[in-house]
Amino acid sequence: MPVSSTDLILEDYQNVTRNNISQLSKLKNDVAVITGGTGFIGTWIAGLIAFLNDHYAFNTHVLLLARNFDEFKSSRPHLSNRHDIKFIATDVRYVVELPIETNWLIHTAGTPDNRFHATYPMETMSIIANGTHAILRAVERCSNFKMLLNLSSGLIYGTQPLKHAHMGEHFLGAPKCGTVSSAYAEAKRFAETLCHASRSQARIPVITARPFAFVGPYQSLEMPWAINNFLKDALSGHAIRVLGDGKTIRSYMYASDMAFWLLTILTRGSSGDVYNVGSPEPTTLAKLAQLIASQFDDALEIKLKTSFSNQLQNSRFVPDISYAQNTLQLAMTVDLETAIKRTLNWNKLIRKNDDYKNQ
Repeated sequence: MPVSSTDLILEDYQNVTRNNISQLSKLKNDVAVITGGTGFIGTWIAGLIAFLNDHYAFNTHVLLLARNFDEFKSSRPHLSNRHDIKFIATDVRYVVELPIETNWLIHTAGTPDNRFHATYPMETMSIIANGTHAILRAVERCSNFKMLLNLSSGLIYGTQPLKHAHMGEHFLGAPKCGTVSSAYAEAKRFAETLCHASRSQARIPVITARPFAFVGPYQSLEMPWAINNFLKDALSGHAIRVLGDGKTIRSYMYASDMAFWLLTILTRGSSGDVYNVGSPEPTTLAKLAQLIASQFDDALEIKLKTSFSNQLQNSRFVPDISYAQNTLQLAMTVDLETAIKRTLNWNKLIRKNDDYKNQ
């Protein structure tokens, strides 16, 4: 029987939870709310909880909070038609109350798309700042609330010095203030401070995760990031276009590891703590393009779009994740080449026979 896109993701969940189920057992028989629940991160977390319900009888109920569910319901029927996943259709900024039985909340609301940030910087900051404030107020009313996981961003560190191989949670950097390009990162910094203020004033248990870069199924190839552009070019049979000389350095964690790490941080992390989430394994964009091209039988050209100004913009964005590894016994289970292979396979499956409707 041919493998479907849902089969591939089921394999991912099986692999990442092998011998690790006990780490998530606190979720059993509880209610978890995910704001921004229809996005890439929210979808992976909801899917992982659904997997735990189906295969390990967790009996965890999930409430996805987002402004609109039409596309999610049409493209994710394997999640949207489940009895253990419900929907709250609202703008996160206008949340007044949540179901009183809510035990856990994962706050992912706020798009990471830098095109949106550049076009609507005030909206970007409002969604993050006011949305976080509304959620913190709402969980105060929950009768047995256990933990709020606030998803911040690795961008709050500002520019990573090229001489620093990795950025740890105590790196004292910051975005450049006074520029529209910092709207997203500055709003995330404010949201972190707001969470700590709520923890102090209202005794809300809060943990912060700082995501870096990810790759995997459910991530739209239309997003304006290098790896997405490379994958899209390759799947279309076009030359892979690299902006710059290819020396920019990034790292990528696979989506199943991301989802497992975030749920583990939620359930086993300590209130007030901050954890980087991402891959510590660096790669240049040139090597990344070559790795993607090597997955195809037909030779794909790699085009470097170099200029003097491009070369001046070379950067590094790689986290130190040793704190989460050492304190929560977390590990990466998927290397970059495997992550690329599985992401390509999933995208090929959803392009075949209109499988997107059943992904």
